[in-house]
Amino acid sequence: MQLTSLDWIIVFAFFAITLGIGLWASRDSGKSTSEFFLSGRNMPWWLLGVSMVATTFSADTPNLVTDIVRKQGVAGNWAWWAFLLTGMLTVFVYARLWRRSGVLTDLEFYELRYAGAPARFLRQFRAIYLGVFFNVMIMATVCLAGIKIAGVLLDIDPVTTVVMVSVVTVIYSALGGLKGVILTDFVQFIFAMVGAIWAAYVIVNLPEVGGLDELFAHAEVSERLDLLPDFTNPEMYVPLFVVPIAVQWWSVWYPGAEPGGGGYVAQRMLAAKGENHAVGATLLFNVFHYALRPWPWILIALCSIVVFPDLDSIAAAFPNVAKKVINDDLAYPAMLSYLPTGLLGLVIASLIAALMSTLSTHLNWGSSYVVHDWYHRFIDPEASEDRLVLIGRISTVVLMVLAAFFALALSNALQAFNILLQIGAGTGLIFILRWFWWRINAYTEIAGMFVSFVVALFLEFGWDDLGLPALLDYQKLLLGIGLTTVGWLAATFATRPTDIATLQNFYTTTRPGGPGWKPVVTTLPQPISTGHDGQLPLRILAMLVGAIAIYSLLFATGFYLYGEWTNAITAGVVAAAGIGGLLLIWNNLNPSPPAGRTP
Repeated sequence: MQLTSLDWIIVFAFFAITLGIGLWASRDSGKSTSEFFLSGRNMPWWLLGVSMVATTFSADTPNLVTDIVRKQGVAGNWAWWAFLLTGMLTVFVYARLWRRSGVLTDLEFYELRYAGAPARFLRQFRAIYLGVFFNVMIMATVCLAGIKIAGVLLDIDPVTTVVMVSVVTVIYSALGGLKGVILTDFVQFIFAMVGAIWAAYVIVNLPEVGGLDELFAHAEVSERLDLLPDFTNPEMYVPLFVVPIAVQWWSVWYPGAEPGGGGYVAQRMLAAKGENHAVGATLLFNVFHYALRPWPWILIALCSIVVFPDLDSIAAAFPNVAKKVINDDLAYPAMLSYLPTGLLGLVIASLIAALMSTLSTHLNWGSSYVVHDWYHRFIDPEASEDRLVLIGRISTVVLMVLAAFFALALSNALQAFNILLQIGAGTGLIFILRWFWWRINAYTEIAGMFVSFVVALFLEFGWDDLGLPALLDYQKLLLGIGLTTVGWLAATFATRPTDIATLQNFYTTTRPGGPGWKPVVTTLPQPISTGHDGQLPLRILAMLVGAIAIYSLLFATGFYLYGEWTNAITAGVVAAAGIGGLLLIWNNLNPSPPAGRTP
């Protein structure tokens, strides 16, 4: 299809705004690594929260949701909705701890929490493992979505797409640092949400769809509308709901939903003005991420079932798209081809915004690992700030090049999502417990990391070769969690704990509290007030109440769209009660603990 002059004007105007912000932010970003990677630790909660949600609103996210809805129905989204529990735990328990730690990256945490050669190895290895390998894989899935969108809407080949997006994103990311990324995220999020909501409205009212009533009455759509899976069918409710809500959220490490915080979420918390801003940012992120964003994508996914009932219909409509990338996730950009002039340009700009906001965050985050946790820590400890910023900009370019090459080898977003879940299976509990149990040591994390990776490779590529019974994805996940947990627990008790001086320093710096630190607290020369003695149960209660409130908002919106007024009102009342309860709990928490280490 052809874009008109108006569409191209909108697209190029967006590019100009993005580059302009990057150039403006570059005035400060080159001053130091703290400015380049943490924006001087002076960012407000609302900018940071929007930045987090803009990063997770990638161009591949609506494709992933479409893939899930077409294969498993709306209830299939519990595969990622369950991570809200992780997010709320970060809000009320871990956000203040991260900000209090004063580290530049979450990998620097390793040498604050552990000691000696194992801690150094862990920091150095994960700088490359996460900052390069994992990061490149994530960015590749994002680029894959761009390839599919450009192929369907613009008839542009994959190589051209990757080159165009990479060049623009690298320019403003390398120049503006985190400040440039956060400011462009704010603009890009507005573009992305306006485009998604407007597109959903127009597509639902296409003659081929006929409006919401006709859509929901369609035979193939009506059986996919349930917000919860069929609880009479274990083959449905176990993998789609029980496993995610009971096991997956706390046991699996996944970028953007790390148990205990981490990655670019930790980076945003560390860049906050203070602990309250870190808490506010993560709370805003979770509200927007789970309650605001999903429904426009879900509606378009449901519409695609009417217009493109199978893969053959998609392939027939877009004969120039490579056969290897024809999958259910392609249905989202396929539906966008029905948009009128002007709106099409806005939506394409919004998808570019979503794509670049995610790429830019991962570039800056990955570069922070390469520079701070590898180059500066182990290669050139005496490097000047100017040189470190230069290395940061060079590594930004290199990461983008690697992601671009890897993107050309992938075929669909759900495939990559499942692989990433499997690799992180069983390690999540380590990231939760390491703040509250003194016995966790560096060998715990090393064992968890290696065992989960080896098990993931074996289950994905070696299991079938041995002629063993076939496993479903959730069965592989549970088996991976079990084997990995046994592995890291065995390593924990088979090795010595971290030395007492390091544990004392960590405790007095972050003041986590809880009974898991009692053996360390008894060795301190004087009592340390955590500022929230006895409040951990109250914070966990806040997590649960907050999760119920956000889930209720999500459900209320769905029931309203479905026209189920009784259910919509009920969910709305539960959401209001949850918000009221959360405010009551918040007033009983101490948001400003006694001063300790100030970053």
